[in-house]
Amino acid sequence: MDFLKSAVASAISKGPAFGFSFGDRVDIDQSIWTLYNGTKREDGSKCSIFSFDCVANKSRLPLARNALRKLRTLRHPGVIRVIDTVETDTYIYIATERLVPLSWHVRRKTLSEETIKWGLFSIAKTMKFINNDAKSVHGALRVSSVFTSESGEWKLGGFDVLSSMNEDDAIIYTHGSLVPDSGRYCPPEVAKSGWEVIKRNPLHAVDAYDYGIFVFEVFNGSFMGPDQAGQTKGVPPSMQASYKNLVNGNPKVRRGIAQFLEQGQRVGGFFQTPLITLTEGIESLGIKSETEREEFLAQLDDIGDDFPEDFLKMKVLPELLKSVEFGGGGPKVFGIVMKIGQRLTDEEYESQITPVIVRLFTLPDRAIRVCLLDNLPLMIDHLPNKIVNDKIFPQMVTGFADIMPVVREQTVRAILTVVPKLSDRTVNGELLRHLAKTANDEQPGIRTNTTICLGKIARNLGNSTRTKVLTAAFARSLRDPFVHARNAGLMALAATADLFSEDDCATKMLPAICPSLVDKERLVRDQANKTFEIYMQRIRKYQTTLPETLLPPPNTNVPGANVNANAPRMGTPAGDAGGWAGWAISSFTNKLATASGQIQPVTNGAAAQEAEAEDFGAAWGDEAEDDPWGEPAAKLATTKTTSSAAFNDSGEPDFAGWLNAQAAAKSASKKPLPKGLAKPTTTAKPKTTASIGAKKSVIGGAAGAAASAAAKKAAEVKKPPEEPKEEEEDEGWGDAWS
Repeated sequence: MDFLKSAVASAISKGPAFGFSFGDRVDIDQSIWTLYNGTKREDGSKCSIFSFDCVANKSRLPLARNALRKLRTLRHPGVIRVIDTVETDTYIYIATERLVPLSWHVRRKTLSEETIKWGLFSIAKTMKFINNDAKSVHGALRVSSVFTSESGEWKLGGFDVLSSMNEDDAIIYTHGSLVPDSGRYCPPEVAKSGWEVIKRNPLHAVDAYDYGIFVFEVFNGSFMGPDQAGQTKGVPPSMQASYKNLVNGNPKVRRGIAQFLEQGQRVGGFFQTPLITLTEGIESLGIKSETEREEFLAQLDDIGDDFPEDFLKMKVLPELLKSVEFGGGGPKVFGIVMKIGQRLTDEEYESQITPVIVRLFTLPDRAIRVCLLDNLPLMIDHLPNKIVNDKIFPQMVTGFADIMPVVREQTVRAILTVVPKLSDRTVNGELLRHLAKTANDEQPGIRTNTTICLGKIARNLGNSTRTKVLTAAFARSLRDPFVHARNAGLMALAATADLFSEDDCATKMLPAICPSLVDKERLVRDQANKTFEIYMQRIRKYQTTLPETLLPPPNTNVPGANVNANAPRMGTPAGDAGGWAGWAISSFTNKLATASGQIQPVTNGAAAQEAEAEDFGAAWGDEAEDDPWGEPAAKLATTKTTSSAAFNDSGEPDFAGWLNAQAAAKSASKKPLPKGLAKPTTTAKPKTTASIGAKKSVIGGAAGAAASAAAKKAAEVKKPPEEPKEEEEDEGWGDAWS
């Protein structure tokens, strides 16, 4: 192989310029030519190169020169297209379109019956032109002389002995027997009397017989000899009678290829197939009338998987795209384009279809726009993200404001398809602004679809806007007068329950769902129960992770203090007869009742207890003043003790002395209050003997210290962090969705 390439390269370097590079050699049967894959040096495009060695095959040189001359002058869509030729004394090169021998497909039996009929139809038309119009005889028609182009079309070659019957010295008369395997394929009259017999018989007789053998060969894979001529094995029943007429042993009554073609094209004939109809009508699609176009497109719906893929890509698709964009093909043609487009690679799709799609989105035609949106799921995987963001989406969003409801609705539906291709900035900015408008559309179906759309794209929204948008949007949908809009809101809430925090589930979502539990429509009530249960299960699960209480443990830092004795007994309002305040009073009275012995002088421990009492007094006083649920501060101030008698042994606690001790501790406290709670400073009053005695009492010290610590810590724990106001939370997005 390398030797052949080097020999060819050496020959080219010594001869005329040939702007093509030789590639791999292609196996080809029964031919005087050597076939190579090639490329054009100028642009790298693919081609095929037929090479003939004039020195090694000198006896067949007239055949090669005849083929070269005929290929240069004979122009027909069914004939191999020649790009360039070079002829010297040592070689002949013919550069053509890229070809594959038909024999490859025939031997492998990769051709469907639909494709074979289409190929036979194409070769029949070409042979009709050669016989009837060019008044010529091909003389070597067989599988080895037919090739398939890149588009899958069958192209006729093998013009080695193609001769015009107007020439007295036609090459077929003298050199017909030099064609490889001519004895196996030639008609019986030629085998008997030689090629000169052509003059005495109808012009079409030789080619008709060869075409009949060609029909048998493509359906069966090979032709072994004259004994198989006329056998119907593998030939479709509808074609058998016409096929037998082609191989009739008597050339005088042998039917021509033109008659075979005519019989196949009759109504119900063997050439009346969807693929042949497609190939015949596709090139004139742009100039057909409206009625003709509708009839033709109705037939295109029958495009099947057995159609030649390359032909659909390279021949049908470009014509359909031109018809959609310029020829008024409309949505019907575009649907067929999408069907064919599924067979393309990403590179082919990007080069052929994507530019047309971008241009179609700029058209004001509503029918085209709806068709584009309907087919978006078929094309989205082939469209790059940048194309969708920069070129398609900016045109697509104009449909949100269209006066036709069908355009608005289809635009909302299409969002689900394009949102994975959109940038986060686009999704959380422009897209949400448009959806906020359609959520309040006058059409209930559009409002419903907007809610469904939001539920399905919820995970594409940014964390900073997701909760805010979904809360406002779904809450609005639950108030919608359209029953299916309310139901869609509940279903969306159920599908997105995991996107909300547990606090939002309890404080925002459940309150919004509850009114739907008593909706007038059973459909809504049933869905509300399902959604409600989903959120309740989530909250119940979250409850198991919460602590029993956030209250701090009792103060254990006081030396010598009995923790168990000093801990307040916390009763429950339901279990105590004294009401909601009974548990607090009982904790003090129990302690006072158990106190005994004489009052001891103040010690370091008592001083620590006194400091705690001061803290408790300050905090409790300020908290009482700010408590919106407690008694008014003015009313509490009017409550005074009516007795200042000293403590006696009657068993009753001296509350007056204890309260005086607390007041004195509060006024003497040097510990500053938190910012914003400090009161104006006043001149301290001299301490009275009663107050000093009260401060030194064990009751005021121990009980006050323990109670103050508990109350102060409880107040700090119970005070929740400041929540942002509802109006601020919904600012911007909330207004848009309400």
